[in-house]
Amino acid sequence: MPFPGGEAAALARLKHYLWDSDALATYFETRNGMLGADYSSKFAPWLAHGCLSPRQVAHECRRYEGARVQDKSTYWMVFELIWRDFFKLYCAKHGDAVFLEGGPIGSHQSWRSDAQLLQRWKDGELGVPLVDANMRELKATGFMSNRGRQNVASYLALDLQLDWREGAEHFEALLLDYDVCSNWGNWVSAAGLTGGRVNRFNIVKQSKDYDADGAYVRHWLPELKDVPSQFVHEPWKMGRAEQERFGCRIGTHGDAASDYPNPPKSFFQYGGGGGGGKGGGGKGGAGKGGGRGKGGGPKGPGSAGPRGNGGGGRARAGAPVRGRVQHAY
Repeated sequence: MPFPGGEAAALARLKHYLWDSDALATYFETRNGMLGADYSSKFAPWLAHGCLSPRQVAHECRRYEGARVQDKSTYWMVFELIWRDFFKLYCAKHGDAVFLEGGPIGSHQSWRSDAQLLQRWKDGELGVPLVDANMRELKATGFMSNRGRQNVASYLALDLQLDWREGAEHFEALLLDYDVCSNWGNWVSAAGLTGGRVNRFNIVKQSKDYDADGAYVRHWLPELKDVPSQFVHEPWKMGRAEQERFGCRIGTHGDAASDYPNPPKSFFQYGGGGGGGKGGGGKGGAGKGGGRGKGGGPKGPGSAGPRGNGGGGRARAGAPVRGRVQHAY
């Protein structure tokens, strides 16, 4: 979906999403999508650049409720705008602390330094389909769904255990809807530095839940275009014969003889391959970002408003995570 600049384009999108398509009426059910134009409002780029105000969106939603329908979807759209305001107030309270390694809580946790692994995360070359697909979308378009942002942030901070600020800076550089408070506030949450509970996303389960047929993954990862749904979320499970049959050889990153890499060892170490405990989080994720139960958390990293990510917590490699860890599903 293109994002032309200016107020006229912003108002046209607002009109389309509410009045022309009636997409607002099903927002609650579709907001966790990743592929297509109307699974979410995608107002965030225009909100971030001042082409559209949150009060305009809220006012139009109230008008829509009076003329069409008032339901969970219309409530949730305004609720998303409130989370946007929350992060502005959060950053006003904590100031420069949101940019520090230890975040507002002054954590003494240390982070791994691995430039090659970080670059693979940025390029969508990790071998973890859901993460790779979202990172390639970001690189190509400057946009990523809220669901995607939650997962890639959680993976960077909790599984790879790399400095969360690298992720925040990467989002700052590429997001069309970059907003200082939404971005850095949500990455602080993704890194588990708010003092609240810490959430880790089960990446494979998230992929199967929100991209069941693999359409999104295949769209952004042409290497997997012929891999069936049975393996598209976990291509490393294919045997040699299956790899040949589906035209996708799995191997070491950078190996010219392979089409798609195996995931890092930490993926299996921390349960990304299907493990992980039960617990909170749910389909709203943390931050609509880092987890809060079904649908109820702040936005995700970077998003300036409806609808953008978040993540989990983290600790020193090999050390226990401080705080209560919730595995978000």
